[in-house]
Amino acid sequence: MIKLFPLLSVLFLIYWGCEEQDTIPTELTLWEIDYSIEDTDSLDLSFTGLTGPIPTEIGNLINLTYLDLRGNDFTGKIPPEIGNLTNLGYLDLYYNDLTGSIPPEIGDLTNLTSLVLGFNQLTDSIPPEIGNLTNLEKLDLRVNQLTGSIPPEI
Repeated sequence: MIKLFPLLSVLFLIYWGCEEQDTIPTELTLWEIDYSIEDTDSLDLSFTGLTGPIPTEIGNLINLTYLDLRGNDFTGKIPPEIGNLTNLGYLDLYYNDLTGSIPPEIGDLTNLTSLVLGFNQLTDSIPPEIGNLTNLEKLDLRVNQLTGSIPPEI
């Protein structure tokens, strides 16, 4: 019996630890505001003075259909995790200081009807994956340093 007690303690600790790790978060904090991962479907933070990189965690708001971050001072690259937002119909990152290339994961946003990336400092070629966005009605890439052509699929 004495030898069994330490074994039970270890098994309890292992079980307890696993239970904590399997907890799925229901909220996400972005820019000091808590958002429900399940219930947030629209996010309009245009012209709110936000700075720094767009957090990669934004890709966890998988039920977003509308994301407007225009007119801020976002820097750095567009996070590839934005490709997780497959329900997006509207994405506006206009008039920030975003750099680097457009991530190919943008092609996973096949429900987009509007993609606005104009007035940034985006470089490299337009990714061919943009051709997957066959529902696009508006595409704005102006005033960047992009090369290449827009895929004929759109």
